[in-house]
Amino acid sequence: MAAHAHLQDQIRQLPHRPGVYKYFDDEGIIYVGKAIDLRKRVSSYFTKQDHNKKTQQLVKNIKRIEFTIVDSESDAFLLENNLIKQHQPKYNILLKDGKTYPYLLLTDERYPRLIPTRNKVPGDGHYFGPYANGSSLNVVLELIRALYPLRTCTYNLSPQNIAAGKFKVCLEYHLGNCKGPCEGLQDEETYNNQYIQQIRQILNGNLTIPKQYFREKMTQAAQELQYELAHQFKQKLDRLDAFQAKSTIVNPSLSNIDVFSIASNEKLAFINYLKVMNGSIILTQSIEVHKKLDEPDEEILASMLMQMREEFGSQSKEILTNVPLPTLPLLGVVITQPQIGDKRKLLELSIKNVLYLRKEKESMNERSKDLNEVRIMETIKKDLRLTELPKHIECFDNSNFQGDNPVAAMVCFRNAKASKKDYRHYHIKTVVGPNDFDSMYEVVSRRYRRLLDEGASLPQLVIVDGGKGQLSMAVKALRDLDLWGKIAVIGIAKRLEEIYVPNDPLPLYIDKKSESLRLFQRMRDEVHRFGITFHRSRRDAATLKTELTDVKGLGPITADKLLSKFKSVKKIRELSESDLIAEVGKAKAKVLINYFSQQEQGETVD
Repeated sequence: MAAHAHLQDQIRQLPHRPGVYKYFDDEGIIYVGKAIDLRKRVSSYFTKQDHNKKTQQLVKNIKRIEFTIVDSESDAFLLENNLIKQHQPKYNILLKDGKTYPYLLLTDERYPRLIPTRNKVPGDGHYFGPYANGSSLNVVLELIRALYPLRTCTYNLSPQNIAAGKFKVCLEYHLGNCKGPCEGLQDEETYNNQYIQQIRQILNGNLTIPKQYFREKMTQAAQELQYELAHQFKQKLDRLDAFQAKSTIVNPSLSNIDVFSIASNEKLAFINYLKVMNGSIILTQSIEVHKKLDEPDEEILASMLMQMREEFGSQSKEILTNVPLPTLPLLGVVITQPQIGDKRKLLELSIKNVLYLRKEKESMNERSKDLNEVRIMETIKKDLRLTELPKHIECFDNSNFQGDNPVAAMVCFRNAKASKKDYRHYHIKTVVGPNDFDSMYEVVSRRYRRLLDEGASLPQLVIVDGGKGQLSMAVKALRDLDLWGKIAVIGIAKRLEEIYVPNDPLPLYIDKKSESLRLFQRMRDEVHRFGITFHRSRRDAATLKTELTDVKGLGPITADKLLSKFKSVKKIRELSESDLIAEVGKAKAKVLINYFSQQEQGETVD
């Protein structure tokens, strides 16, 4: 692939250094990439010949190149990641915007509140999350509200306001969900040092301290014979145990780990992320990424790993993956591919999730295709008033050029999809000269006589490319084979896309947007292409045969050898005597020279 002329000089001047390059079109940045060697990487886009179509399209649109030199591959990765998020180029893979994820905000105010939000505003407090979806957030929020009597009001609970008696307790107080800090009924030290500190532990995935607190409170209440209070603490402890059971316990010794796995197909990459804290899986998230330039799994996962860790606020110092990754700008973080032990089991769990996601997506696509095909066939059945679903359709077309080399073609569609193994070419045997009507009769007769003799299944619908004349000959062929009434047949005229049915002089007009008509047009175009290709090959073969293979003293092998090398008789005619001798020897060269000389004399006489 040749580079654009105006870019060649710039590419030759690129340094052999690590860095980031940016491709621009007329409107802005279209791609950002990183490289260990900028010149080698950028020049490869313009010199390699095996790029896929997407990359070819990218290169075609490049109008300008910019680059930035950095000190290391790690720095290049970090800069590339930031530029992609900032400019969102259309040829780079992108993670969806983090603002769509929900967070829990522990407000920075007196008597803090815990509220769900999707917008992070610096200075409002500490944000926990994001959570994969709203339902997982609500589970945590409901647990905390059931354990701790937090206020939900938006009052400014300053000491002055409370002392002035500006506020009155609400229904939440009477329901026992709040202790009434608005009227000074709640001890601030207990609220902050017990409730809020324990809530922070829970939101960070550590349930040990809250469980110990409620266990001590339960024991103390039981010793004091306050059995109803002890039962309340026991219920809260049970809630924590149930919540922890839902968070898969892996192994308490594993501490904090991020687990990433990837699986892909031709168009999509699927990534699963498990966030492990204190030995429990506290978050799982699976995403799909549309490939832009057929990127390898390692490159996709490296980019998405950085973005997802940032989105989900991960500080884990260990990452497990199922593919080897390049050097990443993660100070003090160890990236491994475990082969045995609990870490391997954790990775296998992630792999199982990502493979399930890929399978589900592909199954959905297949089901969607199947439903689409059934819908098309049902539409055809309705439009043509057929008695059965047209699962098998065949379409015929004739082809000739000024009466020469008449041929015909048939294409077959099964379940509204081309079945190319069933396509057939026909040499017209019984018809002399250009006669589309008789030719149609011949090929339809031959096709279905053959299927009857072989005991093969017959189509539910036959389409002939042409109007009433071709249709009537197809009907005659079916009558002669005693198939009339067993196979539906229609004709499609070229000019106005009119559909003709037997015994009706007026055409049937189908909505131009109908899926039926679109399929008929597609079949008509396909049989035309298939027939024309065959006709051209026959015509070319006949032309070559009359030009060289009929020359006395020149065999077909020699003729084919010359035509394969020089492509045309005209170029062979222009060869000098010495060139001809070098190709075929003196005797055959003399035969050819005499033949061409006679041809030229004949042209002069004419």
